[in-house]
Amino acid sequence: MVQQKWLLYAIFAAVSASLVNIFAKVGMEGIDPTLATTVRAAIMLVFLAAVCFGQELWGNLSAIHSKALLMIALSGLAGALSWLFGFKALAVGGQVTQVGPIDKLSVPLAAILAFLILRDRPSGMNWLGIALIAFGAYLTALPRQSRGAPKNTSATQIQQSEATGDLHS
Repeated sequence: MVQQKWLLYAIFAAVSASLVNIFAKVGMEGIDPTLATTVRAAIMLVFLAAVCFGQELWGNLSAIHSKALLMIALSGLAGALSWLFGFKALAVGGQVTQVGPIDKLSVPLAAILAFLILRDRPSGMNWLGIALIAFGAYLTALPRQSRGAPKNTSATQIQQSEATGDLHS
């Protein structure tokens, strides 16, 4: 495991990312998703600036060449769009167990783009794993079987319906 340090960091990234939609769904009820995303970005800016300060990286800022800066900027814009759409999906009634896996369609899409643009060459087994991720995302998007509560209903809506005795609103 020590020889594959990237894998450990990838696992840490997955664990951290798994919390994003949970915290978002719980915390942004009644909050505009664009405002929530902006607050999240500001918090990330402050946190990451502190990490760079702690690692004394600010002196390397001038070493970023124009192509790298453009790609970093485009990556930031793509990330911001991903956050905006993901938070909006949660805000309009998407469930974390659906939105999270659908968001992970970025894995097969990134693999295809890496194949086409970067000439990355995954093995057959890698492609199988990528296809399984896509299939799993498809399965999570299928309509759910209702068990007394309306589909895509928030916990607050269910509690309000239970309080009024109207479970079919």
